[in-house]
Amino acid sequence: MKYLCNSDRIKEGKSVGFEVEGLALMAIRRAGQIYVYRNRCPHRGVALEWQPDQFLDSSASLIQCATHGALFLIESGECVAGPCEGQALGAIACDEDADGVWINLPEQARDD
Repeated sequence: MKYLCNSDRIKEGKSVGFEVEGLALMAIRRAGQIYVYRNRCPHRGVALEWQPDQFLDSSASLIQCATHGALFLIESGECVAGPCEGQALGAIACDEDADGVWINLPEQARDD
């Protein structure tokens, strides 16, 4: 596991972008749980945010692609509306403990 950040960096109902080993990531806290995904829309491979750390729709209940408007479930990364419906964001295994948030980068994600 690789250290990502202090727990308090990812506030409830907010998203934060990161770059780790050249890989663009986003982390979101919802209902106390941390979710980490690749910052890459499955439709065209573009970054999702419209401004730094802005990955969520106006209700902060879905991840939204700023380019195509595709909407993704925070809990699973599944696209529920838009041109990539039925596809999903690339999930990154994560864990949180007293020292912060940790991620496990899969080898294939580093090779893309």
